[in-house]
Amino acid sequence: MNGIKKMLLPLALLAGTVATAAPVTSAEGNSRTIDIHTDRLSLVFAAAPGSVLTQCHFGARIDNSAPLAVSGTGVPAYPTAEGFDFRNPALRVTHADGDPNTELRYVSHTSKQLADGNVTETAIRLNDRCQALDVELIFTAYARENVITTHALIHNREKGAVELRDFYSSALSLRAGKYLLTHLYGAWAREAQVEHSLLDHGSKSIESSRGVRTTHTEQPAFLLTLDSDSFNEEYGEVIAGALAWSGNFRLNFEVDESDRLTVLAGANPAGSEYTLRPGETFRTPEMIYTYSNQGAGGASRNLHDWARRYGVYRNTHTVPTLLNSWEGAYFDFDFKTLAGMIDDAAAMGLEMFVLDDGWFGNKYPRNSSGAGLGDWQVNVRKLPEGIDSIASYAHARGLKFGIWIEPEMVNPKSELAERHPDWIVRMPGREAPLSRNQWLLDLTNPAVQDFVFEVFDQTMQLSKKIDYIKWDANRNACNAGSAYLPAAEQTRFWFDYTQGFYRVLERIRAKFPDVLIQACASGGGRVEYGALRYFDEVWTSDNTEALSRARIQYGTSLFYPASVMGAHVSAVPNHQTGNRTPLKFRLDMACAGRLGMELQPRQMDDAERAFARKAIDSYKGYREIVLQGDLYRIGTPYDRSGCYAVLYVSKDKQRAVLFTYCLQYQGRTLRPKFRLRGLDPQTNYRIRELNVEKPRFGFDGGTFSGSLLAEAGIEPALSKLYDSGVFLLEAADSEQPIRTAPTGSRSGLR
Repeated sequence: MNGIKKMLLPLALLAGTVATAAPVTSAEGNSRTIDIHTDRLSLVFAAAPGSVLTQCHFGARIDNSAPLAVSGTGVPAYPTAEGFDFRNPALRVTHADGDPNTELRYVSHTSKQLADGNVTETAIRLNDRCQALDVELIFTAYARENVITTHALIHNREKGAVELRDFYSSALSLRAGKYLLTHLYGAWAREAQVEHSLLDHGSKSIESSRGVRTTHTEQPAFLLTLDSDSFNEEYGEVIAGALAWSGNFRLNFEVDESDRLTVLAGANPAGSEYTLRPGETFRTPEMIYTYSNQGAGGASRNLHDWARRYGVYRNTHTVPTLLNSWEGAYFDFDFKTLAGMIDDAAAMGLEMFVLDDGWFGNKYPRNSSGAGLGDWQVNVRKLPEGIDSIASYAHARGLKFGIWIEPEMVNPKSELAERHPDWIVRMPGREAPLSRNQWLLDLTNPAVQDFVFEVFDQTMQLSKKIDYIKWDANRNACNAGSAYLPAAEQTRFWFDYTQGFYRVLERIRAKFPDVLIQACASGGGRVEYGALRYFDEVWTSDNTEALSRARIQYGTSLFYPASVMGAHVSAVPNHQTGNRTPLKFRLDMACAGRLGMELQPRQMDDAERAFARKAIDSYKGYREIVLQGDLYRIGTPYDRSGCYAVLYVSKDKQRAVLFTYCLQYQGRTLRPKFRLRGLDPQTNYRIRELNVEKPRFGFDGGTFSGSLLAEAGIEPALSKLYDSGVFLLEAADSEQPIRTAPTGSRSGLR
């Protein structure tokens, strides 16, 4: 992992003092500005020694910000529980002497450029006017990606312990006429549903208190459209934010009496008071912001670019196409079953086979979800040949091999639960409630951290041919408590569990830097940038049904790139919804992410396997555009039209791939029009539909300019539910004839 990513990694409780370099841009005398900027974004503060640090601007880049220092329009940049600032505080503490007030004043700031020349880090040091409490606000600006991340360091120099009660990562202040909030909500198998709401005066919070799998129902990410009550992909000012934190979170949006919006973002402070001992420093999670004046699409593309380069564990490895055993075999398999699935995966052109749940446990064999979890020995009745025999067979057939684990969990019916009842998350003296027949292990305990690391380590020792780990987590934390934590510090559990999770992952990545790892968590339970610092991808949802996936993948794409979205083709009727969808529609939907399959290939007929082989081969030819290109969403799966499309464009704009879907019946007189924004207007593109026997549309095989495709668009005849099309666009030779819209079709190319 490169140096920038290492800088982002561990959220830690740090001993000692906050190190502050000699200030190179400290204000002296009158207030002056601190300008943190990227190529197209500025975050501006005003500061003078001994005065309150104020935020003056967040938005389009300002090259001369000096006038803002004397404009008087700023508000406290990191509000505290004191004085005349009655907004919800970013920091609220009880000092060692019982004082509930904190008055932060500017001391100094420093700025330095980091290794690759694209990244600048600015540290602003504040301290309390009366108490020995220091706060350092750290801002990291990514110039080309137009992203600024921020976190806070809170250092206790008092003689006694300080109680942290609110400790947000950031407080972003905005001023506009309207604020349209776009965020995600949902449930298991219905993740990433999109909701838009106009913010009124008062407060609105988006939060999770589930401890583990925190993103099924809410997402620690948002879009804010300024000065408009309508969502637009292409136009208008949009701010996007995403919190890199795998535990409880809260995003609070407060519109005050002056119509100013303050966004507080960070770990959820509810029930999470944190005792900060003398000499200790508390680091908040990282908050990620971007700004675009090109609508929601521009904000998403900024985040995607940042994620691929800095926010995800690495961008140098593409997760292969794969067949996962789960929905094809569940717990019932042996070597012969798995070998047959491997043969079929290889015949269809897939690149990896993943053995899911059910391979472990002997005293309590893992034949259902009710037993064996925690006992990570190979089940000798199912697989007497061992894991290496399966992995070696996959490699011999030209496939990589992956395997499933759920190391944070334990069944009551297991040897681990019998040996270590003190490792279970529960308050001493209370019963631990079951969920999915399992308990949660206490990762605040270093011994449990060692065990979870050893589960991963020992799994990797089962074969030298393991290339991929699917890391699952199938329940939340409830009735939380720890036999390890002191009685007076039980509220630390919510923060310390997540820190323990990260410590394990840091050890794993130090020893296994090259293994591919997926964050599964019952599907979309860990879709956030805290986990993605260590994982190569997420499992977007346990719901593999293609119609449902239209909305799930759309919502996820608002904040996360396609390169991290596992998307699988499953059997019909679908095991979650019972829905029956055509194989082409299933493949066309899954190919808009990281393609995989999750079914028993032997249940497909010859024609279906041949079609899958053709579609998989096509996907390999354009997947780099999907996984590394720029995304342009065309409409939404919520539109009344019932049609929706996504366009991925290569960075050099020489190639693009368009996915089009009909999500409801259209009728013979209606057809959608898709304007292909994002292409180079001056480049001529040849369009070719993939995975069909013969051309279905008049524009297929034609050559058109990027400007024509953007303004006139194309009109594929998607008239029936589950109609879909995938189109490859490639820059054509200059000698190719350029076609114009056919006569009588000024509304688009048909």
